[in-house]
Amino acid sequence: MERDKYDYIRDASQRRILEVSMGLRRFLEKKIDWRDRLIAILGSRGTGKTTLILQHIRESFDEDPDQALYVSMDHLWFETHKLTELVDFHYKNGGTHVFIDEIHYLENWQRILKNLYDEYPALNIVYTGSSLLKIEADHGDLSRRQIVYHLPGLSFREYLYFEGLKEIDPISLSVLIKDHVKIATKILGDIRILKHFSDYLKDRYYPFYKEVYAGYGIRLSQITNQILESDYPAVESISYSSIQKIKKMLYILAQTCPQTPNMSELYSQLDTDRNQGLKMLYILERANLINLLSSEKASFKTMSKPNKIYCDNTNIMYSLAEEINIGTKRETFFLNQLRSAGHVVTYPKQGDFMVDGKYLFEVGGKTKSFDQIKDIPDSFLAIDDIEIGRGNKIPLWMFGLLY
Repeated sequence: MERDKYDYIRDASQRRILEVSMGLRRFLEKKIDWRDRLIAILGSRGTGKTTLILQHIRESFDEDPDQALYVSMDHLWFETHKLTELVDFHYKNGGTHVFIDEIHYLENWQRILKNLYDEYPALNIVYTGSSLLKIEADHGDLSRRQIVYHLPGLSFREYLYFEGLKEIDPISLSVLIKDHVKIATKILGDIRILKHFSDYLKDRYYPFYKEVYAGYGIRLSQITNQILESDYPAVESISYSSIQKIKKMLYILAQTCPQTPNMSELYSQLDTDRNQGLKMLYILERANLINLLSSEKASFKTMSKPNKIYCDNTNIMYSLAEEINIGTKRETFFLNQLRSAGHVVTYPKQGDFMVDGKYLFEVGGKTKSFDQIKDIPDSFLAIDDIEIGRGNKIPLWMFGLLY
């Protein structure tokens, strides 16, 4: 590769790095062990993956910026140039790290990353990609070489930090259950926590809310379209008509979530069969647009019908649904925050959610009683519209402090 071609993409890389804001940082940055040679950061559009790696580069390579190279695979430069040649030139000229954004736009990306990993043993590779990516052992066997991290949207805890209201360390579920009264007392004071919680549920889940203001809903709708119209076709071969059916399914589900789905009726509305319908559901879940709740951990491989279907987060509900059911909103928040924090949430015989096979939760308003889950060990109420709880009644907003 000629020096001028490398310098062109290198200059573009430096501009992105120098322009990134260093003020607000996502929780995941501290969890990543950046010493690992191959790191994957996966997540939906809008969660801040690009900002996270640019912040890390700017902070970590300030003294010797030539060691790190940032590239985005959706850049037009790669229409006529190869990533492998670029990395080779970077490595031979003293580069030690390469950060590859939007890896899902690179054809045969798993095989290429495996080759780069094996051929340049002193090179550290970090890449980001869509949550739609399937990392499979039969495509280059990256599984034993890399460490994979997932970046969800903002937790309610992070939102309070982003707004400069309160800086709170993440709280484990077991500690929250045990000490929620003490924790809430320390947090509350001059903060109108329920007002901020209401704002967060409506339009504060994605970090870009700080940039778009009144255009947040439009931006979120655009991202939803980009995920289905651009990101998914980059990952798998799919027809335009199939994409349109998936978009229609998302809209139908957003109007009725949560539901114990009548799958036959849904397939009829979409003019599709069971196999294709289930595949669409799991595509939407992989894209972080819906959340499927089953009595046991389900996957597309098992082709099992979920017990309930939710939007992935409450912001998506507001952007797609014509009417918002308050009970649905509460349950959607709870499920999203627990799963984003790494907990296994399943559908129980009684109550709303079983967490990690141990804790049973019923979600509701402040008049909610224990009638449905009374006498069941390790059962709790997650109650909306209260600031401080009591005993096994825990404020719903506090489940946003887990990550």
